Amino acid sequence: MRKVVLCVLFLLGTMSLCAQDESRVLLQEINGTVELKEPGAADWIPARQGQNLARTAVISTGFRSSAVIAVGNSLIAVQSLTRLTVDEILANSGNEQVNVNLQTGRIRADVKPPVGGRTEFTVRSPTATASVRGTSFEFDGVRLAVNEGRVHVTGGDMSGTYVGAGHQVRVEMDSGRTVGTAEIVQEELTPSVPAGMSSTPEIKLVPLTAGDIEFGFTWD
Repeated sequence: MRKVVLCVLFLLGTMSLCAQDESRVLLQEINGTVELKEPGAADWIPARQGQNLARTAVISTGFRSSAVIAVGNSLIAVQSLTRLTVDEILANSGNEQVNVNLQTGRIRADVKPPVGGRTEFTVRSPTATASVRGTSFEFDGVRLAVNEGRVHVTGGDMSGTYVGAGHQVRVEMDSGRTVGTAEIVQEELTPSVPAGMSSTPEIKLVPLTAGDIEFGFTWD
């Protein structure tokens, strides 16, 4: 009889922990059109501010809409035209493990570990994977910008790199190569090629007059 009672208490405790884990995914704020698709459901339903989200429920924001999700001690700001799922959240001995699947769109994550513990926070997209332990970053599945801390990003070619605060990287969709901050800045500073002209510049020598220094280039 005693063994039966202990087994029942163990099962009840396990169920209670599972319920607590489910309640840790909270739809904290809604702006505009935000919809949910519950696990196994075929239809989308309007989301309600303050409701708890089931694990693997799909969250979708409409045009000019947004949402804030509390996942454990961390916050995910979901931007417009974004679709994601919280695939997993585990709490063990004061530590948290969160796995998010970003299908499309853009999020900002503020990852904060529990007091005395740590949080392993991973966001996966079809193009790249970002993994952090306590930081703040923005991610749209291709481009990652780090506001605080350090983020490890892995591209489709399986090469990983760490990105520090104030820096960003982009993962090329065709090759999976990770492009760093310096290369991104160089691309943004490179002037665009006028329509119908070659991208290869031809250097022209300009006659100099006394006291003048001039330079220039043209496209064919």
